[in-house]
Amino acid sequence: MNPAPDPTGLDPVAFYLAYLHPLWMLGSLALAAAALRAGLALRRARRLGKQRTAESYRRHLRRAKPALVLLVLGFAGGIASSLGLRGWDAFGTAHGLVASAALASFLATGTLGWRLEHGRSRAVEWHARLAALSVLLAAAAIGTGFVLLP
Repeated sequence: MNPAPDPTGLDPVAFYLAYLHPLWMLGSLALAAAALRAGLALRRARRLGKQRTAESYRRHLRRAKPALVLLVLGFAGGIASSLGLRGWDAFGTAHGLVASAALASFLATGTLGWRLEHGRSRAVEWHARLAALSVLLAAAAIGTGFVLLP
């Protein structure tokens, strides 16, 4: 028995709607990359023994917090697109599984970052390592998502 055809191949509106999730995620990941860059500047200053200003922390947080919210919303949009638009099992692809791992890593990074911000942790190296892992998993999610584009 052949599976039902992908609706994006039959409906031009569905075709274009299928690109909303990837575009949203690219924007969200660009903001996350800017947060990473600001975080790496903080790390570099700390390692060199230089003064880190309150503004440099604010710069990192101004990017990181909205990036995390946008990533969660984009993940939910990916599930909605998969189920409602494409008729697929949301976690039946490598992309769904890798994206889930990436989101879990971003959430762990954000949780640890929140703890650092509020003085409830001093694990700055673990925060940096989780951020690096999150970016690597996001890159893998991008790679596994390309094959799903209409």
